[in-house]
Amino acid sequence: MGARELIEQGKTALGIEFGSTRIKGVLIDYDGNVLATGGYEWENSLVDGVWTYALEDADTGMRACYRSLRQEVEEKYGVTPVTFGAIGISAMMHGYIALDKDDHQIARFQTWRNTNTTKAADALTEALNFNIPLRWSAAHLYQRMLDKEAHAQNVASVFTLAAYLHYKLTGQKVIGVGDAAGMFPIDSDTLDYNTSMVEIFDKMVSEAGYPQIRLREVFPRVLTAGDHAGTLTEAGAALLDDSGNLRPGIPLCPPEGDAGTGMTATNSVAPRTGNLSAGTSNFAMVVLEHQLSKLYREIDMVTTPSGFPVAMSHANNGTSDLNAWVGLFKEFCDLMGVEADMGTLFGKLYTHSMTGDPDCGGLLSYGYYSGENITFINEGRPLFVRTPQSNFNLANFFKVNLYTSLGAVKLGMDILLKDEGVKLDRIMGHGGLFKTLVVMQKVLAAAVNTPVTVMATASEGGAWGIALLAAYMADGKQNGKLEEYLDQRVFAGLTGDAVEPDPEEVKGFEEFTKHYLAGLEIEKAAIKAVDW
Repeated sequence: MGARELIEQGKTALGIEFGSTRIKGVLIDYDGNVLATGGYEWENSLVDGVWTYALEDADTGMRACYRSLRQEVEEKYGVTPVTFGAIGISAMMHGYIALDKDDHQIARFQTWRNTNTTKAADALTEALNFNIPLRWSAAHLYQRMLDKEAHAQNVASVFTLAAYLHYKLTGQKVIGVGDAAGMFPIDSDTLDYNTSMVEIFDKMVSEAGYPQIRLREVFPRVLTAGDHAGTLTEAGAALLDDSGNLRPGIPLCPPEGDAGTGMTATNSVAPRTGNLSAGTSNFAMVVLEHQLSKLYREIDMVTTPSGFPVAMSHANNGTSDLNAWVGLFKEFCDLMGVEADMGTLFGKLYTHSMTGDPDCGGLLSYGYYSGENITFINEGRPLFVRTPQSNFNLANFFKVNLYTSLGAVKLGMDILLKDEGVKLDRIMGHGGLFKTLVVMQKVLAAAVNTPVTVMATASEGGAWGIALLAAYMADGKQNGKLEEYLDQRVFAGLTGDAVEPDPEEVKGFEEFTKHYLAGLEIEKAAIKAVDW
């Protein structure tokens, strides 16, 4: 059956993901083939010390993203979509969206980027004997209580961004287990919030003066990959499609976080597989054969969309500083009257970095736009540092900025691969940084001393991943478990080139890591000294 017929009959899956800087939509058939895409640019804001987005902008962006996808379908296939086999919504994990009993937003949306929850995260980690990172929803909720914020008494619902948007489309307060694992610890046996930890949390909340708030009542209900998560309501259809053509009644899969969609998009949902997502934040995910031997504050324990335990090394800071430096070179090109688009600049500068010294010539950089949980730094100051003896040239400059984008992630991966002896059969790369062929594969391979593969679909990212989860719910369960559907139908014919680690580059990245660790004192001093 051709693409037009599939679209007309609704035998397709739509995925929309809300990334840090881009909302992306992907329409696929049930075998994962991309039929159309759409997009919309947006950006977070720092308001009164809080990293946030206006939720109205999320509504506007979702409509605009869908509109551009619908228009591409109309142009390519001569048909207007009126229904789909399934829809999936995903977004940045963690954070805090609080509503009252009448579904009114009662506090500013706090994203994963905020590190204003130290007291709550520390208290919960100690009480639960489980690492609760600063950005987790439970830490945000408890911190609001510890700070006696006025709205806390009226909290009736707490959502991640994906779960919130899913609720607006379906009226169902549910969440995928992978996204839920960034709100509160999950029991991989029951595939639900950990019962004993919920009891401890509820007791702490009561003692803080909020006995009316119970976690299971305010957090969304947990679902797993393949579960039916509600249907598109009339209001939801009108919210998504401003043309009025989209019909209600379309099934939705459980909403997921970008970590879960990244695992799906790279076929990294089975034990001994891993992936690294490189974007505004960078995070590496390793699916475990068994739990870690002890608690590590640098490592998040989450799950795959099916509930397998996953160790996550999550860095708040990724490509923001890199993008800023490339933008500076674009200004220089414009000043000199040289024609150079941003895509060409990224490719040229990143590729040239591979001619640099293995240890980046002794240069050091931190792209800390915000605090960094892995290095226990609660505020950010982007820095570039060199000594008089450093080999300061263009190649080393961009190489150190590529290396430092993985600096914090590597510290977490070292815990897993070196301290815990976790075994990896493969690690997959995806996200914007991998668009420049081979370069970021070499960098990641040097960082983790493991072969790195990037698939041709890597640039589609999490939007493709959530579309696959929607397709799995609609038609893929006949293949068995999620990993079997991905292996047998989606990735069976896909190929990707693996890049082996270069021993000299591995050695050089280890030397850079020593500089990175030593230089953290400079970052800490800058936070105290610079507050403009």
